[in-house]
Amino acid sequence: MENTRESLDVQLILRLQAGDETAFREVFDRFSQKIYGLACHFLKNKDQGKEVVQETMLRLWEHRLKLSVDYALAPYIYTIARRVALNLLRQAASSRAASLKLWESIPAYHNDTEETVLGADLERITGQILNILPPQQQEIFRLSRFEGLTYEEIAVRMNISPHTVKYHMMAALKVLRTHFNEAEIVFGFLAFSLLF
Repeated sequence: MENTRESLDVQLILRLQAGDETAFREVFDRFSQKIYGLACHFLKNKDQGKEVVQETMLRLWEHRLKLSVDYALAPYIYTIARRVALNLLRQAASSRAASLKLWESIPAYHNDTEETVLGADLERITGQILNILPPQQQEIFRLSRFEGLTYEEIAVRMNISPHTVKYHMMAALKVLRTHFNEAEIVFGFLAFSLLF
């Protein structure tokens, strides 16, 4: 599965770089619904969700020559979508009236059940991925992300150097990103914004 996905991504990237509009359509078909769902969940607005999809795909096409066959498409696309959504939020909040309207609308769209389910799923998946890490990496990740300790504080607590903490943290994050990407789950977008 992983090799098939990587091979598909490499082929799509090469075709995109060559200006193949059919490849662009395949990418659009593969990611547009996921981006739309995430954007609507994040922005609480269907029209803005459509705008995020359009802007994300436009930016992908405009910057297709910068794509690298060494990296999967999903994290790249979700990163673009996240930035577009954040820019929309900033624009909406730039005027006082828009800001007040935005804050007033948040409780109306707030869905505790959905957020609880998404949070529980993200926590479960993250926990499963963390369990495959070596014990020291697990401990460092938990101290950093769940307890909020700095690398220096972790180094003192675990009696290791801050450089070692940084090395293990980077390795743990790489494993998490890889597994989120391999699963190509909706939480990939959320995980990057919530955990990283």
